[in-house]
Amino acid sequence: MEERFRVGVITQTHGIAGEVKVFPTTEDPARFKILKECYIVPVDNPKITEMKAHISGVKFFKNMVILRFKEFININEIEPYVKCELWIDREQAIPLEEGQFYIADVIGFDVVDDEGNRIGKLTDVLDNPANDIYEITGDDGHVYLFPGIKECILGPDMDNKILHVHVLDGLMDL
Repeated sequence: MEERFRVGVITQTHGIAGEVKVFPTTEDPARFKILKECYIVPVDNPKITEMKAHISGVKFFKNMVILRFKEFININEIEPYVKCELWIDREQAIPLEEGQFYIADVIGFDVVDDEGNRIGKLTDVLDNPANDIYEITGDDGHVYLFPGIKECILGPDMDNKILHVHVLDGLMDL
C-alpha cells in the first residue's frame, strides 16, 4: 500500500510574495484548508531536492488552490519548485468510509472478471466528470476502459491484490 498520496501539482507562481497556484489532484480540494504540511517533490529537475513544507495560507481561485508556504517569502525562492508535485503522508489522507479504497492502492492489481477470467492489470484511473474511468491493460497489450460504476467495478480484494469487474457488453470489443 502506498505510504504517500499526491494531492496537487504546482503550476505557476502567484504574485511576488512566494505564493503558488496548485492544480489539485485530490478528490476534495477543500482538504487544503486543514493541511498543515506537505512534501514538495521534484519531477524532472535534478537541481532541487524533495522537501517538507509548511502551509501558512490557502485561497481558492476557479479550479486552482493558491498556497503560501512558511519556507518561501518571495517569488525567487519558490520559482524553482514550479511543476513539482505535492504529496502527503497516508495519515493525513481523508478517512475512507466502508467499501471505499484509495486509487493509489489498487494501481497494479490484477483484474479478474466475475467469472474468474484474468483480463490484465489496472494501469490507471482517469478522473472524469461523470465517473472515473478504469484503464486496464490486457495481457494481450490492448488497453480497455471501464466506467467506474458499481455495475462494472465490483471492488478490490486488497489481500490478494485483485480488482473484480463485470464486463459490460461492448467494453472489450476491439
